[in-house]
Amino acid sequence: MSAPLTSEAKGVYVISVTPFTDDGAIDWASLDRVTDFYLEKGADGLTILGMMGEAQKLTQAEAGKVAERVIARAGKVPVVVGVSAPGLAAIGELSATVMDLGAAGVMVAPPGSLKTDPQIVSYYGEVARAAGAGVPIVLQDFPLSTGVHISNPVLATIVDTVDQIVMLKHEDWPGLEKISAIRKAEAEGRRRISILCGNGGVFLPEEIARGADGAMTGFGYPEMLVEVVALALNGDMDRAQDIFDAYLPLVRYEQQPGAGLAVRKYVLAKTGAIASAALRRPGAGLSAAAKAEVDRLIARKDKRLKELG
Repeated sequence: MSAPLTSEAKGVYVISVTPFTDDGAIDWASLDRVTDFYLEKGADGLTILGMMGEAQKLTQAEAGKVAERVIARAGKVPVVVGVSAPGLAAIGELSATVMDLGAAGVMVAPPGSLKTDPQIVSYYGEVARAAGAGVPIVLQDFPLSTGVHISNPVLATIVDTVDQIVMLKHEDWPGLEKISAIRKAEAEGRRRISILCGNGGVFLPEEIARGADGAMTGFGYPEMLVEVVALALNGDMDRAQDIFDAYLPLVRYEQQPGAGLAVRKYVLAKTGAIASAALRRPGAGLSAAAKAEVDRLIARKDKRLKELG
């Protein structure tokens, strides 16, 4: 069991895939293997049951079992569990389950039904009450997916009024100015929150330079996220950018809406981290042409890394 998540969290919390067999059943052996894989590649934490973990395709019972398996496997490495749901009752139920299992905290994205700033602020107060007193909360700010735009003033109000929120999963786009605004406000007296960034890491070097603490995202090669964040946090931005640039074509390819998870699972299956690249339905794998494109990009990545030494 890990310690609870705090506002000082930093590094890379890899968004884990949920492995399935070709017939759509959860592949428990691959879940163990991919958990080990992420930790071996240097992840500081794991985030499960996120959007790219196909959480929306799991039953509540399956979600609990996945959480139990990964938390036990991860040991003292913190595991954040996505508990987003249309209703607060489901959020409360899954939060209680995973915190009892030893989760470090829970992640909640706003539902698309929120249309006004007061509704957004009120919602996160309700989430804190549903999750339970003292449960650390990650606010997932991903308007491209949720349709909910959280402005800087609204975010500030939430931080000021909901002290259980210790981390922002920053996925606004464009969003670099939001990171700068948060850090400026903190320098002027607002309490600190951790900022880990998503969006597949496509702006990772710039995000760290603006003051982010790391990444909470997935990628077929999590070691890139780990190395780039470590280098950038240590001030070696040139080397961080060089490593990032070697992987950038693959990062870009993963950014295709509707295909990104299939690309990620294909790469993970190629490396042996999971047995099958299958997505649970609805969801399709890659065509032969797409696989050939990914293979070509992998070969070019390997060549570039060899040149960098």
